[in-house]
Amino acid sequence: MTIRLLIADDQEMVRRGMRRILEQQPDMEVVAEAGDGKSAVELAQRTRPHVALVDVRMPRMDGLEVTRQLAGPGAVVPVKVVVVTTFDLDEYVYPALRNGASGFLLKRSGPTLLVEAVRAAMAGDSLISPSITVRLLKHVTGRGQDRQPALEPLTDREVEIAGKVAEGKTNSDIATELFISPGTVKTHVASIQRKLGVRNRVGIAVKAWEMGYATGDPTT
Repeated sequence: MTIRLLIADDQEMVRRGMRRILEQQPDMEVVAEAGDGKSAVELAQRTRPHVALVDVRMPRMDGLEVTRQLAGPGAVVPVKVVVVTTFDLDEYVYPALRNGASGFLLKRSGPTLLVEAVRAAMAGDSLISPSITVRLLKHVTGRGQDRQPALEPLTDREVEIAGKVAEGKTNSDIATELFISPGTVKTHVASIQRKLGVRNRVGIAVKAWEMGYATGDPTT
């Protein structure tokens, strides 16, 4: 399947560079470009991309609001959003993830991570720039603060897995540590997402740090 992409950035040179990188992939196609946030939302509704790559600072509507409208709980036709920005400021990272972003990537991360972020979003996973990683999630959420209850109680195993997701572990990592299959981990992760009312693994990580489920050191 060809992955349909929308690029939203107010700098034409940035959009051109991202398009060049992404369209070198045999399974990716840029179907729309937007130079401001409002146009990004309108184009997404018309062209129905699978993934939108969205800058934070844009005219008419910032990338955080774009993310909320395209990937938040109220999205009519949800689009996977990867925020791609120059700034790794806390006031951008946390709202972006809260608004439904499937990843947060710094522009200096390079072409490999850009492509990987798109593929992760399509797979229902997430990618955060290594310089931010889950360590920043721990910092910006403040473990044990502003706790919100789960929609349904998690089992002991689900609490354990949610904590490991928050520490940056992959399904394979978790399976190895807990002596279960990756498929079983995937099933648990889906259940955790539903019970916590989040859209992806990033949301699990945020909630896990908030609720005190993570006990180890974040991956760096």
